[in-house]
Amino acid sequence: MNTTYVIFFVILVLVIVGGILGVVYAGRKRTERLSDHFGTEYDHTVETAGNEKKALTELEQRQKHVDALDIRPLTIAEREQYLADWTSVQSKFVDEPGRAIVDADHLIMEVMQVRAYPVADFEQRAADLSVHYPELVSNYRAARVIAIKNEQQQADTEELRQAMIYYRSLFKELLGLEEPVEIKEKM
Repeated sequence: MNTTYVIFFVILVLVIVGGILGVVYAGRKRTERLSDHFGTEYDHTVETAGNEKKALTELEQRQKHVDALDIRPLTIAEREQYLADWTSVQSKFVDEPGRAIVDADHLIMEVMQVRAYPVADFEQRAADLSVHYPELVSNYRAARVIAIKNEQQQADTEELRQAMIYYRSLFKELLGLEEPVEIKEKM
C-alpha cells in the first residue's frame, strides 16, 4: 500500500512538473514568435509598455486588430496614380524640401486610407503598419519626428532628406507588397 502512494505521488509530481514546463515552453515560443516577426518593433514595444508581458499582449492585440480590418491591395490604376503622385512629391524636394515632406506624409496616409487602414491617429497608424511592415515602422516613426521638426521649422536639409528616404521605403511597400488587382468597370 505504501508503494502505491509513492507511485501515485511520483506520477502526480511528474504531471505537475510537465504542466509547468509546458506553460513555460509555450510562453517562450510565444515570445520567440512575436520577437521574430516584429524585430526591432518588439524591443520598442517592450520599452514603451514597461515590461515584456504587456508588450506581448499589445503585439497580439495589434495583430488581431489588423486581421479584423479589411486591408486591400491597390488596383493597377490606383498604383499608377500614386506612383505619379510620388514622382511629383520627389521632384518638389529639390526646391521645397519642407513642403515635399508634408506632401510625402499626406501621401502615405492617403494610400493607407485607400487600402483601408485607419489613419486618424499616428500611433495607431504606426501600430497597424508594424503588423505587416515591422522592419519599416521605426523608420516611419523617425520620419514623423522629422516632419514635426519641419512643421516647427527646425529640421535641416539632411534631416529632411533622411525623412524622404524613410517615407519612400514605406511608400514602396504600401504600393508593391501585393499584386495590384484589375477592377473592370461595369457596362
